Amino acid sequence: MKWTKTLIQTLRENPQDAEIDSHKLLVRASLVRKVAGGLYAYLPLGMRVLKKIQAVIRDEMDKTGALETSMPIMQPGELWRQTGRWETMGANMFKVKDRAERDMALSPTAEEETTDVVKGLVNSYRQLPLTVYQINWKFRDETRPRFGLMRSKEFLMKDAYSFDLDADGLDRNYWTMYHAYERIFARCGLKAVPVQADGGDMGDSLTHEFHVLADAGEDGIAFCGNCGYAANLEAAVGNGKEFSDCDSSIASCIEESKNLPTEVATPGAKTIAQVAAFMGLEANRFVKSLVYVYEGTGNLLRQGYGGRDGEQGTVLVCVPGDRDVNEVKLKHFLGAKTLALADNATVLAATGANAGFVGPVNPADANLRIVADVALKGATGRIVGANKDDCHLKNVDLARDAKIAESDYADITIVKAGDKCPHCGRELVIKRGIEVGQVFKLGTKYSAALGAVVKTDDLKERVMVMGCYGIGVSRTLQAIIEQSHDKDGIIWPASVAPYQVAIELLDPSVAEVAAVAEKLEAELEAAGIDVIVDDREERPGVKFKDADLIGFPVRVVVGAKGLANGGVEVKRRDEDKSRTRILPPADAAGAIKELLK
Repeated sequence: MKWTKTLIQTLRENPQDAEIDSHKLLVRASLVRKVAGGLYAYLPLGMRVLKKIQAVIRDEMDKTGALETSMPIMQPGELWRQTGRWETMGANMFKVKDRAERDMALSPTAEEETTDVVKGLVNSYRQLPLTVYQINWKFRDETRPRFGLMRSKEFLMKDAYSFDLDADGLDRNYWTMYHAYERIFARCGLKAVPVQADGGDMGDSLTHEFHVLADAGEDGIAFCGNCGYAANLEAAVGNGKEFSDCDSSIASCIEESKNLPTEVATPGAKTIAQVAAFMGLEANRFVKSLVYVYEGTGNLLRQGYGGRDGEQGTVLVCVPGDRDVNEVKLKHFLGAKTLALADNATVLAATGANAGFVGPVNPADANLRIVADVALKGATGRIVGANKDDCHLKNVDLARDAKIAESDYADITIVKAGDKCPHCGRELVIKRGIEVGQVFKLGTKYSAALGAVVKTDDLKERVMVMGCYGIGVSRTLQAIIEQSHDKDGIIWPASVAPYQVAIELLDPSVAEVAAVAEKLEAELEAAGIDVIVDDREERPGVKFKDADLIGFPVRVVVGAKGLANGGVEVKRRDEDKSRTRILPPADAAGAIKELLK
């Protein structure tokens, strides 16, 4: 392919709205162009990378026996209502109406649609196991699209769905896909780390996310360097979060815990940081108290306090002052369908104080349920909101002074660096990650709701057991750039590079130079190697900068001066400039093949 026949327009300056390196390079290297917030046009170079990533995915999916399908992007709202997700997906879902006023959705994912299609085709257990997949565009109305393709309103996704007769079959399919994902990301040149995760709205069973570690990652990951434990912060568990009471360094600031709670005036000090500074104490001496409202589900019955689907509830949540509430863990513990911080009117009615001064001791609503983090179990000598504006209480013994049921202590905080690994007890570290894929065990959440059943030998009906497996294809493209670049530009792995070799033609008007370049191009393409020939009438420096910016794995320089000295220059993009090789034209193709290995 000749450069002058392509649509490549590189940029020297970074786009103003790009915050991270991969976003900047996507635009500068002429892979994409922004159309609107969260919407991008894929240019020819970007499409070549997308197609190569898709080819790797298709190859590995097909090897597992999965069958490729393509589901409509426009989905009937009625299917989503049957599973309850028409409401729970909320504003993230693009909802439209057709001319008959029927509710429709632009596909954010395809569990409902795929299940509905499969149930019409599969009626016998002999047709199982079955796994189908598609590579298709998905849509989510992100509140704040950012970081280019990382969080956009339209994205390319591979989603697969397995159907089995029982949990054992699902387990086999789950790990088959898990290992297929390991191979896919490795073939794309990515170091993707599998971590335990939360199923969210998809399901509440076993799930792993695959993360590319990067400072620009939106997700926090807890790692143990000793035993290999890794989990998304939404699901991470830290062991040994207890805190000492009244250590000697601050003992003079706190009265003995045997004393009764005493009011302390704290005018205007609402946050933990403010009241800690006001009293001259460490944040871990305080209890952070927040009021939440939730909508219940039938799962509330598991917790032993009643609750019906759709029932509204209010709860006071207490965590150590230097900790943050993990709302995902809290939502699961409550068995809640929805969870949100209460508005101030609700806070005032429940506790008797405005937000910032609430606490677990004698709230206005004597029946207000209080849930506390396990680290507060048995805590004494703590400082809490007094449920009275501009006041706090000191000398609080939670077991004595607050009505917290034994069953209402739970792990509900976000893990921090230094917490102990739940498996081996070593300290955890926190890193950032870009999620590129996830595997879920869905169980019967969708198949039961949509009536996807099969008949067994005795003609009894069994609900199919499902798994779901997704890869963000467009996000993977950008994650490769984020993980593999330098100050000069992208460094593509050969497996997914838009072109694997760039031949820099320095003297295109010289017949001998053009002939050598054409011969080398033909040899490489005959070997299945993608080649682009930079035949522009540009200075060598411009061509070299563009080649480095776009990140072609191998650069070959063919010029009159080099040929006069007996050779062409060959260099890998990921090597130091001093590693340039001078090779006879006849030997260049063979050497390039070796370099690409």
